[in-house]
Amino acid sequence: MRETKVERTTDETEIEVTLIIDGNGANDISTGIGFLDHMLKQIAVHGLFDMNVRTRGDLHIDAHHTIEDTALSLGKAFDQALGDRKGIVRMGVGCVPMDEALAHVAVDLAGRPYAVMNAQWHTSAIGNFPTRLVAHFFESLAVTMRANLHARVLYGSDDHHQAEALFKALARALDAATQRDPRRGDVIPSTKGML
Repeated sequence: MRETKVERTTDETEIEVTLIIDGNGANDISTGIGFLDHMLKQIAVHGLFDMNVRTRGDLHIDAHHTIEDTALSLGKAFDQALGDRKGIVRMGVGCVPMDEALAHVAVDLAGRPYAVMNAQWHTSAIGNFPTRLVAHFFESLAVTMRANLHARVLYGSDDHHQAEALFKALARALDAATQRDPRRGDVIPSTKGML
């Protein structure tokens, strides 16, 4: 079983994440930010990952630390659960429409963290989730997941739809990239021999 538990405690947040990569989408999410909960559920359900996330953050200040630290913890959980990454497909792509919006995410679980986000937002926040922090969530996730992550909204006019399409596309890309490739067996998918 590719599963793990991550706990992170700072003066700003207290987080516990459990993750089973080969799951069926079961989830129990509570971060104190409704829209973040909604987006994390998209990752679980559309990536078929079993995920529990509990975050208590300094929301009396703002949402930044809670969103950032939750992404860092989730990325670390993926990194730990993947182990040495032997036999995985490694790269995955997700393209998801949601009404008028279309989002595309490509991920490479190469061990080298990098993130690129291309999205135009029309409002400053979706509920109590600042839209400027969508890119920061993806960046923070990429760093601790040790992944190359490119995400873009091709078009859209409703920020909720754009963000939800992005998170669903992320889920689909991660599902594809984390799959075991039966042809590869126990070989690391790299010409370098390591990820």
